[in-house]
Amino acid sequence: MQAKERIILALDVDSEEKALSLVEMLHPHVGLFKVGMQLFNSVGPDIIHRIHDRGGEVFLDLKFHDIPNTVGAVSRVVAGMGCMMFNVHCAGGREMMEAAAGAVREAAVKLGISRSRVLGVTVLTSLSQSQFNAELGIPGAIRDTVVRWAVMAQDSGLDGVVASPHEVRAIRERCGPDFLIVTPGVRPTWADTQDQKRVTTPREAVEFGADYLVIGRPITASPDPVAAAQKITAELED
Repeated sequence: MQAKERIILALDVDSEEKALSLVEMLHPHVGLFKVGMQLFNSVGPDIIHRIHDRGGEVFLDLKFHDIPNTVGAVSRVVAGMGCMMFNVHCAGGREMMEAAAGAVREAAVKLGISRSRVLGVTVLTSLSQSQFNAELGIPGAIRDTVVRWAVMAQDSGLDGVVASPHEVRAIRERCGPDFLIVTPGVRPTWADTQDQKRVTTPREAVEFGADYLVIGRPITASPDPVAAAQKITAELED
């Protein structure tokens, strides 16, 4: 995989015009575009097709978490949109994740399309260890829960997980080389960490074993987004 293909650009904007401007500018310099809750709920699902029309691939980041029947149904819809990846919450449990994985396989066969990759969201990178224990009431180290949920996701038929760079090495050791690991909480040394708590640099995340890096504001808020993306790619290739 080329270095630039590892970058998932987060389109955390609230208008179609802003999003598509970034896609047109940056699709030669990144691998995928992340459509999250802000953009999806601002402009609707057609944004996925419009990104495709401009040569971009989509990671739909809506973190589905509901009863298995509902998550299976929405997974079937997303698969039909041609998203390269989308995610569900591991906290929804094994049956829910199995429903998502099964629905995607069925949709790919029925429609004759490439199968979307389904990822399980583990623990959000905005949560610190103290918040994880005190506010969520989950005992033990974050890493232990993340690895346990990653193994459950793999056993449920998911293609990979979304996890902090700090848990990547432990997940890779347990789940093997073919299990996809997507890491938010990635910040170049020259960028502000902002609301992320458990962060590393892009190069560190890849060295730990990450496949894809979700990066937003260090690129999109830069005065020169193309130069910022190229700078990150150069760091990965160095």
